[in-house]
Amino acid sequence: MTEKAYLQKIEEHKGIILKVVNLYADDFEDRKDLYQEIVLQSWSAYSRFEGKAKFSTWLYRISLNVALTFLSKRKKANQIKESTTLQEHIAFELAELSERADFLYRAIKQLAEIDRSIIMLHLDGFDNTEISEMMGLSKGNTTVKLHRIKQQLTTILTQK
Repeated sequence: MTEKAYLQKIEEHKGIILKVVNLYADDFEDRKDLYQEIVLQSWSAYSRFEGKAKFSTWLYRISLNVALTFLSKRKKANQIKESTTLQEHIAFELAELSERADFLYRAIKQLAEIDRSIIMLHLDGFDNTEISEMMGLSKGNTTVKLHRIKQQLTTILTQK
C-alpha cells in the first residue's frame, strides 16, 4: 500500500487513535507524542498486516500496544505528570470532547490500564469474543472483567 493510501486509512480511522490517546495520555505534549508514535508504529507494522482482521481491529491492537509501552516508559523514567483536565488544552485538536465525554473519560482513566482497554473496546461496539481475542483473554474472563468494570464505573460516576 502506498503512503498516501495508508494515510487515507489512518484519517478514516482517526477516532480509534484519538480514543486511545485520550485514555492513556494526560497532558498536551504526551497526547501529541503518543498520537505521533501510534501513527509511526502502525506505518512500520503495516507491511505485516495480512488482512485477517479488520483494519480497525488491527489499528486498535497497535494503538493499545503503543500506548501501554508509552506508559511503561513514562513510569520507568518517573516522568508521569499530574493529570490535567482536557479543558486546559481545548485548543489541541485531540481534546475536542464534549463535557459528558470528558466526564466519562476521566472516570475511565481511574480504572486499571487493562480495564481501560476492555471498556473502550466494549463502548466501541466490539463483542466479548472480539475483545477477548484482541486482549489475549478467555471469553469468560472478558465477560467477568467487563461486568466488574461496569460496576466500578457506576460507583465512580455516581460519587460525583
